[in-house]
This record gives sequence, structure tokens and C-alpha cells, in this order.
Amino acid sequence: MQRVRRARMSWSQKAELWRRWRAGESLSEIGRALERLPASVFSVLRSHGGIEPAARRRSRLALSTAEREEISRGIARGASIRAISRQLHRAPSTVSREIRRNGGPRIYRAARADRQAWRRSRRPRPCRLATRPTLRALVAEKLAAKWSPQQIAGWLRVAFPSDPERHVSHETIYRSLFVQSRGVLKRALLAHLRRGRSFRHSRHATTAGQTRGQIIGAVSIRQRPPAVRDRAVPGHWEGDLLAGAANSHIATLVERQSRFLLLVRVRGKDTTSVVHALKRRVRGLPTGLMQSLTWDRGMELAAHHAFTVATNVRVYFCDPQSPWQRGSNENTNGLLRQYLPEGTDLSRYTQRQLDTIATQLNTRPRLTLGFHTPADKLADIVASNG
Repeated sequence: MQRVRRARMSWSQKAELWRRWRAGESLSEIGRALERLPASVFSVLRSHGGIEPAARRRSRLALSTAEREEISRGIARGASIRAISRQLHRAPSTVSREIRRNGGPRIYRAARADRQAWRRSRRPRPCRLATRPTLRALVAEKLAAKWSPQQIAGWLRVAFPSDPERHVSHETIYRSLFVQSRGVLKRALLAHLRRGRSFRHSRHATTAGQTRGQIIGAVSIRQRPPAVRDRAVPGHWEGDLLAGAANSHIATLVERQSRFLLLVRVRGKDTTSVVHALKRRVRGLPTGLMQSLTWDRGMELAAHHAFTVATNVRVYFCDPQSPWQRGSNENTNGLLRQYLPEGTDLSRYTQRQLDTIATQLNTRPRLTLGFHTPADKLADIVASNG
């Protein structure tokens, strides 16, 4: 049976594809709207790294379709190049070059010449990283060290304040990674990005949250003192469980002011195992460094009273389905996926290995800290309290 080949997407279809992609629609939804397979939609998005290309426009100096039609008619009636150029108010050299470039007077056709001119105009201007090999090598080195494009861009301005040749925006780095036709940064570096995505996703794309159980005696996050909410004082932490394959988990604890991270190996998700592991870890911290802990509504901390009695750390719980109330912890969990991708069996990691990963994250500069590191920030806190 002979396969029927479908026509390529028209410009209007592609414009509709990008509009729906910006709105956060899925590949399947876009495909149904355009009567295309999701794979066809993905192919268009992947070729541009999920970044909508700028609208193409003809230069005001370029020959128009109407002018090429006049050239074709002039050739047909035997008019000279100078006569055609006078009629178009163009230089004779412009008309001569146009005819010669498209096969000469005998085979010149306006429509074909216009299509070829449009194709030849697809010459992207080289981006900043393409023309600066030293800067490109430095960016690639930091990406391989799992720095985000935003961290790299901010650090470059801090490290080389008087050398604009070593500055680059984070958007340029993202585009150089996602749009591989630029041929600037190797695609393998995408694996070092926080989310590990191969192209840009819409900010409006969301997934539904999961409901949580009821915890007896839970103190709401709304009862936290204002100083805790404003990050005005150190010693207040956020926590959560990071899930892996084979029902494996680790606990993540983030200090709200410094963004310092602790990873805690847990034997299981049950509240006895989690609380026991957290108690051991917290007892090893300097006195007073943890005063409160904000957790989500997961039943793994149902025994929060036992944790508070053992550590003297107050526990607050977020509202149901409100992970944004633990913003620092959620963001850090995203960073951790660079080291512990989804589908990883977390039970295979020892506490020492988890400490090594936490150290790497704690020694990376953060935009929110003015591109200082969480480790430096926490050291300042401990020194001032000592």
C-alpha cells in the first residue's frame, strides 16, 4: 500500500502552532487542532528548541514580487536591461544581477526567482558565543559544572566587571543550547541543565497537583511569625521528600535565608523512618541553627510532635496543594534533579554520597544571594552567632 505524504505546514499553521505552544497546550492538543500527528508538532518545536523564531521580513531594499514580475514581462517583450531598470527605478546592475543569478533571460521566471531569493535570505546572524571562542569555552565549562545559564551570566558580570567582551545574557546561552542549528554549544551540555529539557517549554504549561492526607495537630504556615516569613532571621528551614524509582526517597532540608541544603537518607517514606532520620541529622547541627521547619502536607511527618520534642524545632505545615509556600525547597529540589534525575533509585546512595552532592550545590553561586554561595552565606551566619 502506497503511503500518502501530507503537505508541509503552511505559515499560518505554524503561526497557530506557536500561539498554542505559548499558551501551554500539549503536543496532542496542538496536533488535534491542526489535524497533525503530535510527532509532527514535536518536530517543528524541536528544530527551533521550543523558541518561536522571529517573523521574517523582506528588506526594503530587496526586489519585490511585483518588480520581479515586471522584469519577467520586460524580458518577454525583448526590452533591454536599461529599459527595464528605468521602468523600475532601479540600477541596471541590480536588474542584470537578478536575471543572471536566476538562470539568464531564457529561463528567468518571477515566481521561481522570488522563492529562491526568500530561501537565500535565511542567513542567521552569528550569535555572541559563535564569534567569541574564549567566552564560549568558559560558558561550556560552567555548564559542564552544572551551573545554570542565569548563574553563568551573573557570575561573568561579577568576575569581569570591566570586560564586556566576557559578558553574555542567559537567554543567549539557552538559545545556543536549544537551537542546535546555531552550532555553538554541544547538545550534550543540555544534560547538565537543571530540568534536563531539550527545548523551551511554555510558562503556562502545568500539571495537576496531588491531594494530601490530614495530619493531626498540624500548625498552619499562616501561624509562622513574620520574621520567619520575611527571612529576616536565620535558622528557619523548609523540607520535603524527593521521590525516586522503586519507591525510594531522600529528605531535603533548605535554610530559608542562606539557601543552604542538607540531604538526609531515609529508609522509607513512613513517618517513623522519616522522623528518626531527621532527628539524627538535626541533632548534629550547631545549637540554634534550626529553630523551625516548614513541611508540606505529606503524611511522612505525621509524627511531628515526636520530632519537636526530640529537637526543640517547631514544625509548620503548608496549605494543601500549595508547594509554592515552600519556594526555596521546591527550587532546590529542581536543582537536585541535575544530580538525581527522575527514575533514579535513591536507595543506592549512601549518606556520604548525598553529602557530596549537597556540597556541590552549596558551593554554586545563586542569583538570589547576589551570586554568592549558600555555603559562604551560612558561614557568615554561624560566625555572627558565634
